[in-house]
Amino acid sequence: MAKRIEKNIQGIDRAKFYSLDEAVKLVKERANAKFNETIEVAMNLGVDPRHSDQMVRGVVNLPNGTGRTVRVGVFAKGAKAEEAKKAGADVVGAEELFEIVNKGTIDFDRCIATPDMMGLVGRLGKVLGPRGMMPNPKVGTVTMDIAGAVKAAKGGAVEFRVEKAGIVQAGIGKASFSPEQISQNIRAFVDAVVKAKPPAAKGTYVKKVSISSSMGPGLKLDPASLTASA
Repeated sequence: MAKRIEKNIQGIDRAKFYSLDEAVKLVKERANAKFNETIEVAMNLGVDPRHSDQMVRGVVNLPNGTGRTVRVGVFAKGAKAEEAKKAGADVVGAEELFEIVNKGTIDFDRCIATPDMMGLVGRLGKVLGPRGMMPNPKVGTVTMDIAGAVKAAKGGAVEFRVEKAGIVQAGIGKASFSPEQISQNIRAFVDAVVKAKPPAAKGTYVKKVSISSSMGPGLKLDPASLTASA
């Protein structure tokens, strides 16, 4: 393991700001674990998330998907439950699904609900909240368009939310993706975070952007090379 890490950091300048194309090439070359590593993006933002008016959150539909299979759970009844099933949801239910989740069994990665179900789902805050899975209308997971939400989740929709230290991070693809697919996904993610800039944020909004693979070294990107509005 130590030899592999040592080899992976050879040729990497930790102080350098790489162009996106160069960084993607280097990250792909060093994603040499025995599994298909996730390509991850981390953005250091000039916000203080302790203030509610500086919260950054949203959802982005990556043009090339995430490369991972997303299990979708839906809280809905009647026709909306059927709509969810037809759209490809993995778990669908109402009170019975509440009981299952409340006991700690969560067989999904993303949770969607119709508005009328939120009185029930809201009681699962202690279970779903810490996992970042509470449905929220701001990111399209509380909606009457259940089919659209399920298809978006299955097709590569990625939620993002700034952490306490002002960092937003997400997996945006796999090492097996082409350089072009990775670059397109990174640009889409960065663009979505930039557009989610809260009006209360002052000074430099995007301070640092870096990319890495699951087991590889991180490379810094120049924010200006990604978007003119950063």
